Amino acid sequence: MFLRFLRAASLLSMCLCLPSDYEDAIEFNYGPSYYNEIAEEETPAPTPTSAPCRSSELTKWDKMFSMLENSQMRENMLLQYADDIIKVEMGSLRSEMLRFVAQYGGSCGAAVENAGRRMEMQLNSRLRETLELLKLRHRDSPAAAAGNSNQLETMLQELLSAAQTQASRLSKLETSCFSSPGGMNTKAGFHPLRGGEQGHHEQEVTTTEATLEMVLAALQEVKVEMEEALRSSRQRFLPAGCEMALLFPMRSSRIYTSIIPDVPVSLSSFTVCMWFKPTSIANKTVLFTYGNRRNPYEIQLLLKRNAALFTIGGEAHLVEARGVVNPGRWTHLCGAWSSEQGLASLWADGVKVASTPGVAEGHVLPDGGSLQLGQERNGCCPPSLSSGSSVAGFEAGFDSKLAFAGKMTGVNMWDKVLSEDKISQLSLREGHGCEQSGNIVAWGVTEMVPHGGAQFI
Repeated sequence: MFLRFLRAASLLSMCLCLPSDYEDAIEFNYGPSYYNEIAEEETPAPTPTSAPCRSSELTKWDKMFSMLENSQMRENMLLQYADDIIKVEMGSLRSEMLRFVAQYGGSCGAAVENAGRRMEMQLNSRLRETLELLKLRHRDSPAAAAGNSNQLETMLQELLSAAQTQASRLSKLETSCFSSPGGMNTKAGFHPLRGGEQGHHEQEVTTTEATLEMVLAALQEVKVEMEEALRSSRQRFLPAGCEMALLFPMRSSRIYTSIIPDVPVSLSSFTVCMWFKPTSIANKTVLFTYGNRRNPYEIQLLLKRNAALFTIGGEAHLVEARGVVNPGRWTHLCGAWSSEQGLASLWADGVKVASTPGVAEGHVLPDGGSLQLGQERNGCCPPSLSSGSSVAGFEAGFDSKLAFAGKMTGVNMWDKVLSEDKISQLSLREGHGCEQSGNIVAWGVTEMVPHGGAQFI
């Protein structure tokens, strides 16, 4: 009871103190009164108000929680603002990209279409020119080059047909790319897209890009096929304007070609040149030889792996050039020799690759020997039955290990050393070296007799 009385007394004292403090804080204005149509006696009495309770001050924890709430609100507001900006900018960028595609897609597509058509026209033109050139080359010698001409013509006709097929495929792809409804063939200005049309337009743009990739892939396939066909046709062509060649189909002791010159081969200087394309090269492969009964090795033009060898009067007088021969490739080779200084030189594809002085100096090639291509006889000529005499080893035959396999053309021989300019002209693959004939052996004029499986093509 006593405790309840103390609590009531303290509560009463607090309530008595608060009105006094509150009344001291109020200022009254007793200025002059003004007339406001309200009688003085009708003025309502002021409504008494209770004094407010004085709240205690905020603690540091309250202040901290308030600051955290404010900072979190600011962060949420900034994130929302940034998100709104990104959405607006991305939408604007997307609209600009669609506008760009719709406005400039037509000109790009037209450029691709024109490029494809120009490629088709150039391809057909080049092929027709090549076919006409082959017909002109083989018109004058139908008997000698009929098989080769027919084969080349058939191959080029197939090539032309394949090119036309590829061009047709390309035209179909271009038609589907540039003539589809709503495609990239629209060259008019930009038409604003509605909301429901944007997704459809994007799908069409993606389809057009895929079609362009297909066109590019088809063009690359055409390019690869044309390069292969061109490489194949170059391999079939004969160099230096030659219209025929000698074919040695395999290495055999029975396959060779004899040359029967119209003038004596009694020389103190000479130059021998030829084009050849070996199928394979052994340790020793014979290209050109001349010899008589006394010495079967007066002249030798040989191959050894990737090297070319040139001998006069035997292997003791040797000129060698390495790294100048490759199987499956046409190579122009010349050997020149002069007895006055004994200078022997080798030329490969118009370049002097080896030169040696003092080779058989003062020597003169004897007449009465035998010229051969693609083989070397241990004795150049068969023994005379009437005389009954023979030279040891002279009657032996050919060796298949020395035989040449491949093609030869443009075989010529002069009784002098040719100049550097002359040899360079003869070695031009796209030139007309076969029109230049030697005065000892002339390609296409001097009689050449193939033996075994050797033949002119």
